[in-house]
Amino acid sequence: MAKPGHSWSRAPAGKEDEEDEEGEDPLDARIARTGCLEQHRELQECMEQHRDWRHCQTQLRAFGACMARREQRER
Repeated sequence: MAKPGHSWSRAPAGKEDEEDEEGEDPLDARIARTGCLEQHRELQECMEQHRDWRHCQTQLRAFGACMARREQRER
């Protein structure tokens, strides 16, 4: 049976160095263009620490609000 919560995790130490050499993560690049990269990283860090999105509501709302502001600017 699957564990409750989020099962996503970041690359193990050393793996990120390999990715840096290969180039920037396309998802990070897209999020950086939105201006919401800092909020996204805070959300990722919370998810890594807690492994459960329910504990990261503050970060989730901040990222969502940032993305909503971006969408409003584009209209």
